[in-house]
Amino acid sequence: MPPDASYSAFLADVVLVLHTLFVLFVVGGLLLTLLGWWRGWAWTQNFWFRILHLAAIGFVVLEAWFGVPCPLTALESRLRVLAGGSGYAASFIGYWLQRLLFYEAEPWVFTAVYTMFALLVVAVFVFHPPRRYPSRRE
Repeated sequence: MPPDASYSAFLADVVLVLHTLFVLFVVGGLLLTLLGWWRGWAWTQNFWFRILHLAAIGFVVLEAWFGVPCPLTALESRLRVLAGGSGYAASFIGYWLQRLLFYEAEPWVFTAVYTMFALLVVAVFVFHPPRRYPSRRE
Protein backbone atom coordinates (compact mmCIF):
# COMPACT_ATOMS: atom_id res chain seq x y z
CA MET A 1 0.00 0.00 0.00
CA PRO A 2 1.54 3.39 -0.97
CA PRO A 3 2.15 5.88 1.89
CA ASP A 4 -0.76 8.05 0.75
CA ALA A 5 -3.06 5.04 0.90
CA SER A 6 -2.08 4.17 4.47
CA TYR A 7 -2.56 7.82 5.45
CA SER A 8 -6.03 7.81 3.85
CA ALA A 9 -6.89 4.57 5.66
CA PHE A 10 -5.76 6.11 8.94
CA LEU A 11 -7.85 9.23 8.31
CA ALA A 12 -10.85 7.05 7.45
CA ASP A 13 -10.50 5.35 10.84
CA VAL A 14 -10.23 8.74 12.55
CA VAL A 15 -13.44 9.87 10.84
CA LEU A 16 -15.14 6.64 11.90
CA VAL A 17 -14.07 7.16 15.52
CA LEU A 18 -15.40 10.74 15.41
CA HIS A 19 -18.65 9.45 13.90
CA THR A 20 -18.94 6.90 16.70
CA LEU A 21 -18.33 9.60 19.31
CA PHE A 22 -21.04 11.74 17.70
CA VAL A 23 -23.52 8.84 17.90
CA LEU A 24 -22.53 8.17 21.50
CA PHE A 25 -23.08 11.85 22.31
CA VAL A 26 -26.56 11.82 20.76
CA VAL A 27 -27.72 8.53 22.27
CA GLY A 28 -25.75 8.70 25.51
CA GLY A 29 -26.63 12.36 26.01
CA LEU A 30 -30.32 11.53 26.10
CA LEU A 31 -29.81 8.53 28.38
CA LEU A 32 -27.66 10.58 30.78
CA THR A 33 -30.15 13.45 30.72
CA LEU A 34 -33.01 11.10 31.59
CA LEU A 35 -30.96 9.45 34.33
CA GLY A 36 -29.87 12.88 35.61
CA TRP A 37 -33.47 14.07 35.67
CA TRP A 38 -34.43 11.04 37.76
CA ARG A 39 -31.34 11.29 40.02
CA GLY A 40 -31.38 15.09 40.33
CA TRP A 41 -28.02 15.69 38.65
CA ALA A 42 -27.85 19.41 38.01
CA TRP A 43 -25.22 19.14 35.25
CA THR A 44 -27.78 17.48 32.99
CA GLN A 45 -29.55 20.85 32.82
CA ASN A 46 -26.42 22.61 31.57
CA PHE A 47 -27.63 24.98 28.88
CA TRP A 48 -24.80 24.45 26.37
CA PHE A 49 -24.78 20.67 26.75
CA ARG A 50 -28.51 20.53 26.10
CA ILE A 51 -28.42 22.99 23.16
CA LEU A 52 -25.57 21.09 21.51
CA HIS A 53 -27.41 17.82 22.08
CA LEU A 54 -30.62 19.16 20.58
CA ALA A 55 -28.69 20.60 17.60
CA ALA A 56 -26.91 17.28 17.02
CA ILE A 57 -30.09 15.23 16.74
CA GLY A 58 -31.76 18.05 14.81
CA PHE A 59 -28.96 17.90 12.24
CA VAL A 60 -29.41 14.12 11.87
CA VAL A 61 -33.17 14.44 11.44
CA LEU A 62 -32.87 17.21 8.84
CA GLU A 63 -30.38 15.10 6.87
CA ALA A 64 -32.82 12.18 6.94
CA TRP A 65 -35.87 14.27 5.98
CA PHE A 66 -34.09 15.87 3.03
CA GLY A 67 -32.29 12.70 1.93
CA VAL A 68 -28.84 14.18 2.48
CA PRO A 69 -26.14 11.57 3.05
CA CYS A 70 -24.24 11.86 6.30
CA PRO A 71 -21.10 13.91 5.60
CA LEU A 72 -19.02 11.78 7.97
CA THR A 73 -20.08 8.58 6.23
CA ALA A 74 -19.36 10.11 2.81
CA LEU A 75 -15.95 11.38 3.94
CA GLU A 76 -14.99 8.06 5.47
CA SER A 77 -16.07 6.17 2.36
CA ARG A 78 -14.10 8.53 0.10
CA LEU A 79 -10.99 8.12 2.25
CA ARG A 80 -11.33 4.33 2.09
CA VAL A 81 -11.52 4.51 -1.71
CA LEU A 82 -8.41 6.72 -1.74
CA ALA A 83 -6.73 4.10 0.45
CA GLY A 84 -7.30 1.58 -2.33
CA GLY A 85 -10.21 -0.26 -0.79
CA SER A 86 -13.88 -0.36 -1.44
CA GLY A 87 -16.10 2.17 0.27
CA TYR A 88 -16.11 0.23 3.51
CA ALA A 89 -12.95 -1.84 3.55
CA ALA A 90 -11.70 -1.17 7.06
CA SER A 91 -9.04 -1.85 9.62
CA PHE A 92 -9.82 -3.95 12.68
CA ILE A 93 -11.11 -0.95 14.65
CA GLY A 94 -12.89 0.38 11.60
CA TYR A 95 -14.54 -2.97 10.97
CA TRP A 96 -16.03 -3.23 14.46
CA LEU A 97 -17.09 0.39 14.70
CA GLN A 98 -18.82 0.08 11.33
CA ARG A 99 -20.66 -3.03 12.48
CA LEU A 100 -21.79 -1.08 15.54
CA LEU A 101 -22.93 1.99 13.57
CA PHE A 102 -24.32 0.82 10.25
CA TYR A 103 -27.41 -1.31 9.71
CA GLU A 104 -29.25 -2.39 6.60
CA ALA A 105 -32.80 -1.07 6.35
CA GLU A 106 -34.94 1.07 4.10
CA PRO A 107 -34.19 4.81 4.38
CA TRP A 108 -37.70 5.57 5.70
CA VAL A 109 -37.00 3.33 8.72
CA PHE A 110 -34.02 5.47 9.71
CA THR A 111 -35.96 8.68 9.11
CA ALA A 112 -38.77 7.43 11.37
CA VAL A 113 -36.37 6.30 14.11
CA TYR A 114 -34.39 9.56 13.99
CA THR A 115 -37.59 11.59 14.08
CA MET A 116 -39.02 9.67 17.06
CA PHE A 117 -35.69 9.97 18.89
CA ALA A 118 -35.61 13.72 18.18
CA LEU A 119 -39.17 14.10 19.47
CA LEU A 120 -38.11 12.35 22.68
CA VAL A 121 -35.14 14.73 22.99
CA VAL A 122 -37.46 17.73 22.48
CA ALA A 123 -39.92 16.36 25.07
CA VAL A 124 -37.13 15.97 27.62
CA PHE A 125 -35.89 19.46 26.69
CA VAL A 126 -39.36 20.86 27.45
CA PHE A 127 -40.19 18.86 30.58
CA HIS A 128 -36.66 18.93 32.05
CA PRO A 129 -35.43 22.23 30.62
CA PRO A 130 -31.84 23.38 30.63
CA ARG A 131 -30.81 26.26 32.82
CA ARG A 132 -28.77 29.09 31.43
CA TYR A 133 -27.07 29.73 34.75
CA PRO A 134 -25.75 26.85 36.82
CA SER A 135 -27.14 26.24 40.27
CA ARG A 136 -24.88 26.08 43.30
CA ARG A 137 -24.97 22.26 43.08
CA GLU A 138 -23.09 22.43 39.77
